[in-house]
Amino acid sequence: MIVSFLAAGKLMLLRDMCALSFQEELRYWGIEESSLENCCFRKLFQKLQELAEVRKEEELRRSKEATCVLDEKTKFGQFMNRLRDMVENPQSGLPGKVFACLSILFVATTAISLCVSTMPDLRAEEDRGECSQKCYYIFVIETICVAWFSLEFCLRFIQARSKCQFFKGPLNIIDFLAISPYYVSLIFSEDNSNEEDDRPSSNTYLEKVGLVLRVLRALRILYVMRLARHSLGLQTLGLTVRRCTREFGLLLLFLCVAVTLFSPLVYLAENESGKVLEFTSIPASYWWAIISMTTVGYGDMVPRSVPGQMVALSSILSGILIMSFPATSIFHTFSHSYSELRKEHERLQSRLSRVKNANHSGESDTFNETDSLILEDQASPIKYIYTGN
Repeated sequence: MIVSFLAAGKLMLLRDMCALSFQEELRYWGIEESSLENCCFRKLFQKLQELAEVRKEEELRRSKEATCVLDEKTKFGQFMNRLRDMVENPQSGLPGKVFACLSILFVATTAISLCVSTMPDLRAEEDRGECSQKCYYIFVIETICVAWFSLEFCLRFIQARSKCQFFKGPLNIIDFLAISPYYVSLIFSEDNSNEEDDRPSSNTYLEKVGLVLRVLRALRILYVMRLARHSLGLQTLGLTVRRCTREFGLLLLFLCVAVTLFSPLVYLAENESGKVLEFTSIPASYWWAIISMTTVGYGDMVPRSVPGQMVALSSILSGILIMSFPATSIFHTFSHSYSELRKEHERLQSRLSRVKNANHSGESDTFNETDSLILEDQASPIKYIYTGN
């Protein structure tokens, strides 16, 4: 490689070469990284970024190991390892699979009950302050689901190695936000009944309480996010969003600049034509520019004049180009992240199977090695994003 560079004057990065080794070679020979071809320089930069993420995840894993002060040779330590297997690793055995299936079942049940509770007949009964048998059944189903989610949340908190890191996990925060509305609704409902008994003529407070209850009930849809614990596709989506924050930021910047440009143009074009004034102001034209550039086109605001239609055509074409700029990079990141997580998942499951099938001298050794696999699984990119255990 170095000889080829000295002879031809072109420095290339081999596909299977380690980025660190290549960087050390450049330092040893005193060659600047700017001598790389543009395509190879981008590859080197991407590999160094991935290496930085791996190091960050390794530091996180070591910090989690350092917080573990539990004596794993005791019966309590073995029990905690079994609990951690069941809660965090569904493929560890039958208890883990049953636990994961129950969690998915309750999530689906909650989503269905939320949809059913918005039916017109049930909404009418709720507005009248009545509660039929159907309404009662929905409340019982919701109570059972919340009880399960509360139990699962407590189990995850108990088996967490670091309690502080547990509450920093995004999925754990979502779990808390999804569970708390039920208990808050019970408190508000009790206050609501007391308020009706004490001040029957006061409706302002009751209206505010009703609004709070409706908002809290809408937060139950956050239960669907719990499926990310058991879906590799959703985990890949979350990892892609985390890795592509720069691309999404650039996309938002491009859209803001284009919207700021086309909104005044269409406003001036339509107002100068003297036709129907659908574009009453420039801020009102922002909505039209956004739905036009994203090619949604609701049709609530339509330019009538020829200059306005020319501006609309320009905004649509610009929106297509702007949306396509980061799409390739985001798709590449998603594909790479999915392949990475799938290979890591297969590798961990293969090692876990070997541990389970191997003949060990003692039961405690088996649990110790199994727990090391769980620690390794927690250091993976998706565990780094979604859990704080």
